Amino acid sequence: MILKIGSKGDIVKDFQEFLELKADGIFGKGTEHAVKIFQSKMSLIVDGMVGPKTMDLMGLVSTDLSEKTYVTENDLLINTHFLPKGEYKEGAWNNEYVFIHHTAGWHNPYNCIDQWARDNRGAVATEFVLGGPSIKGNDNKYDGEVVQAFPQGGYGWHLGKNGSQHMHIHSVGIEVNNFGYLKSGRTYAGQLVDDSQVVTLSEAFRGFKEWHRYSNKQIESLKKLILHIADRDNINVRDGLPSLIKKNGAKAFEFNEDAYYGKVKGLWTHTNTRKDKFDMFPQQELLDMLVSL
Repeated sequence: MILKIGSKGDIVKDFQEFLELKADGIFGKGTEHAVKIFQSKMSLIVDGMVGPKTMDLMGLVSTDLSEKTYVTENDLLINTHFLPKGEYKEGAWNNEYVFIHHTAGWHNPYNCIDQWARDNRGAVATEFVLGGPSIKGNDNKYDGEVVQAFPQGGYGWHLGKNGSQHMHIHSVGIEVNNFGYLKSGRTYAGQLVDDSQVVTLSEAFRGFKEWHRYSNKQIESLKKLILHIADRDNINVRDGLPSLIKKNGAKAFEFNEDAYYGKVKGLWTHTNTRKDKFDMFPQQELLDMLVSL
């Protein structure tokens, strides 16, 4: 699908909102100009048309994937939006770890999964994605919604090159829709974040003090999801990061050799295994939730 001058509809409204334009759903010259500026900033071909690559960077791709809903033993509602076969690996068993990440992107969990279906990187995915509020503060439709990207027993590559094959196969990944670090209230792509969603840490983490806040609904759903996975896969999620937080507070989110080498089974974040990553960051409400598991 290519959107250009003359295109109309809700998806036009979506990327107009992303570009901080008046969201009237009509692709006119003003919208084209804003698209060209965005494409130039993101090193894309500057043609003023919104095609797959531009959509991917805006988090606006949509595909038709079968969906159903189920409720866990602890009353967490999970919607399924499965990737096509080939976009995740099959045959995982005996999970030993849970790793939590954030997407560094937009708030819609379905669009995150749709991007994985189109990005030609192979089976790069996590089993679960947890939606958030719009950074403008005007759309809470997905806030706290949990979506499953592939069936139980599958796995995806979510730890990068530093993650061993064993840890990929024997871990459950969770992505939280969140932009991560901010600069003067703006995302890395320049979008302004509503003040209510900006949190300033008392000490900088990975070089940044200002971050996109994990919402209360996200933290509540994340706790339920972690406990559901712990029950489903028999993982002691109190080991690893939660145990370290009790000893070291926010510094527990730094690189940790026990996580990197898979020595301690349990719950970790991506930052525990990679010095070059920013997901997750030590927001106080998140710390409080993790030690309460």
